[in-house]
Amino acid sequence: MRGLKPAIARSALRRYNCQSCACFLQTRRHFTATAPETPEIFDVVCVGGGPAGLSLLTALRALGSTSNLKVALIESQDLGRTRTWNLPPDQYSNRVSSLTPSSVAFLEGIGAWRHIQSSRVQSYHEMQVWDGVSGSRISFDWPGTGSVSRSSQDKTIAYMTENLNLTSALLARLEELGGLTVLDNTRVNDIHLGEETETLNLSLWPVVEVAGGRRLAARLLVGADGANSPVRTFAGIKSRGWDYERHGLVATVRLEGECWGGTNEKVAYQRFLPTGPVALLPLPGGFSTLVWSTLPSHAALLKSLSPTDFIAMVNAAFRLSPVDLNYMHTQHQGQAEELSWREQHTRFDVQRIPQRIVGVQEGTITSFPLKMRHADTYIGERVALVGDAAHTVHPLAGQGLNQGQGDVQSLAKTIEYAVTHGQDIGTQLSLEPYVADRYATNNLLLGIVDKLHKLYGVQSGPVVALRSWGLQAVDAMGGLKGFLMRQAAGGS
Repeated sequence: MRGLKPAIARSALRRYNCQSCACFLQTRRHFTATAPETPEIFDVVCVGGGPAGLSLLTALRALGSTSNLKVALIESQDLGRTRTWNLPPDQYSNRVSSLTPSSVAFLEGIGAWRHIQSSRVQSYHEMQVWDGVSGSRISFDWPGTGSVSRSSQDKTIAYMTENLNLTSALLARLEELGGLTVLDNTRVNDIHLGEETETLNLSLWPVVEVAGGRRLAARLLVGADGANSPVRTFAGIKSRGWDYERHGLVATVRLEGECWGGTNEKVAYQRFLPTGPVALLPLPGGFSTLVWSTLPSHAALLKSLSPTDFIAMVNAAFRLSPVDLNYMHTQHQGQAEELSWREQHTRFDVQRIPQRIVGVQEGTITSFPLKMRHADTYIGERVALVGDAAHTVHPLAGQGLNQGQGDVQSLAKTIEYAVTHGQDIGTQLSLEPYVADRYATNNLLLGIVDKLHKLYGVQSGPVVALRSWGLQAVDAMGGLKGFLMRQAAGGS
């Protein structure tokens, strides 16, 4: 399909207008445009230049059948800073994500992964997960880990990389491909339906008006614009869910070594505490990223501590009992001394927990509220949602970015099919395969993660015994554990 020309005859557009969707379209925010100029016509306009939006545009430009589509990106941030992003080898951003092998394979397929700074990517091959109340645990690792029977890549559970590393790689690939209109450092002022004139009928097309008065009409408008998506609001699509009354605290920390497994066998750790899980995920060298889901008051205290006491609290989170840890949260200082004393009276196997944390990178400690949200649908007439605009998940499973990559892969295939079969890429009929493919999958993951959060929030009673038994049972059932790992890795 060729990119549309600026002038389109009304008769050429009329065949794409879905009159049966008029009732749905009336629910959208509709403000009459005041500018008399004809908007620029695009096949795809994507609002949001994060990993999801950039991955979709890269896929569309990389696929031969969709490479002639006229596409545009609107992003409120300055992408120039992302393109030139660079940090010293001993510093890491605190915005880090876990990419499954399936997500990496997709990025390789569209030519983006080769632009990644590989020295800043860390794979891990094992994950230790345990109950902070009962001590029951499960070890996730592929058969053959620790031997030479499987290659290092075959044993990989996930790859840790900074979000900026990924977005800069995607931008580099897009510049390599060319053919993309980029409006960065540009805010969306309004989204409304277009107008019908004597020569042009855009009455059912979304028109995005940006700062400065520029207007873009989209055959398909993609919302990759986050949890508070203006595109979703325009489409009249509701998003439902709840807040967890928890904050996710993140930081970049330094360990006393490169992990018990050494450089080539990195291990991730997650301990479920009654207030929320705390996880330590490996980065290159002796660095790791901390993700601690906890009470807002606890997060505020942790951010107020000196580096020495903050380090003590993180070490305590993987070693002390929940009762001891709760007491240390009542102190405004002196946690290092408290930990030193309490460790002498606490039994733990040092080989089954992370190595001791000895440093925290300045300026990386921050927190954000946790919530679960799911849109009622991912599509409308000439609208599609991907990533956080469609769903927001608790970080305990590390699947947020992978869900977005799954959305992008599916939507790109849907658009490709529509193009190769002569369909209008923006109609709901053409977009149905995307929502059919992704909605149930995402809904299942959202439900599982939500139930796990609630299950491990219980501190006593029969629930603790039952969940501990279940964890031990799954750990002993190699087939079931392998199935769960394949699903988490994006396999089948």
